[in-house]
Amino acid sequence: MLKRLLSNDLPRSTWLAWMLTAVLLGLAFAPFLFPGVKALSVAAKILVFIVLVASFDLLLGYTGIVSFAHTMFFGIGAYGVAMSSNHWGATWASLSLGVILALLLTLVLALLIGLFSLRVRAIFFAMITLAVAAAFQTLASQLSEWTGGEDGLSFKLPALLLSSTEFSDTPFWGVNLDGRLLCYYLLFAAALIQFLMLLRIVNSPFGRVLQAIRENEFRAEAIGYRVVVYRTLSSVLSALFACMAGVMLALWLRYNGPDTSLSFEIMMDVLLIVVIGGMGTVYGSAIGAVLFLWAQSYLQDLLRWASEAASAWPLLAALLSPDRWLLWLGLLFVLSVYYFPTGIVGRLRAKASA
Repeated sequence: MLKRLLSNDLPRSTWLAWMLTAVLLGLAFAPFLFPGVKALSVAAKILVFIVLVASFDLLLGYTGIVSFAHTMFFGIGAYGVAMSSNHWGATWASLSLGVILALLLTLVLALLIGLFSLRVRAIFFAMITLAVAAAFQTLASQLSEWTGGEDGLSFKLPALLLSSTEFSDTPFWGVNLDGRLLCYYLLFAAALIQFLMLLRIVNSPFGRVLQAIRENEFRAEAIGYRVVVYRTLSSVLSALFACMAGVMLALWLRYNGPDTSLSFEIMMDVLLIVVIGGMGTVYGSAIGAVLFLWAQSYLQDLLRWASEAASAWPLLAALLSPDRWLLWLGLLFVLSVYYFPTGIVGRLRAKASA
């Protein structure tokens, strides 16, 4: 049953299996294991990034396409929810309509980019997608009447998803059973379903063709596969999953703006997570997202504690200052690439098969 659920793509490493189990259980019980607003927000962000990174890895790791327009589709999903709820009211109907319209726009744009640009080779395609993403971010910033401009949009959700809606007067394991908790588990279910869908896609005959194109597109073309068609389909599927990740982010934050979902920093974070987790492995998105976002969220707190503990040595305390957290995050990334050149998942699988 588990083998079928994972599309016959088992972890193939005891350590990896334990890590994935820990991630699954940790996210499933995060509201009860890690109480607090910050911890729950980090867990929700991890769920969003697992879907976003896995969808990008479908392009980069499985098809060999480098695209910088991925956050554009991420932003379309977030803006779809924000604009529909803001302009048409906090109802399930407006929320659903916003998601549908965002997916349709994503489909059209991904098809256009794929059909007109995927014939271009390597770096030229990457530059085209970068230009398109930059243009879309500028457009979102200037259409202030609809998008809120640089200030973004705050919006309301249906009452069922609000923290003011309580389903029980008695807390369960110290946690209030309210709409905020329901919203988190809605994100958890959506992330789990999409993760399993992506596993199914990459382990299907379609996914095998994508990997063949990644390894040698000329040979794949020679044996009868229409490379442009497969690359376009991969681009569209990846964009649709990224759009849904944006929907998840907007539902959790109840806000969206250019810096929230369209910034180039998000694209860089996605690239880092793919490298850390392992390209061409859907499991890498889960492992990489947890490690990267945990470090990003708690490294400053850890450094603050270490700096206070080393107060007797002024030079060391200054080096461990929380203000230098980006330096330490960069160092951790360099070390992870050095010791795990194929990513954590790739290294663990290679070690298990040795």
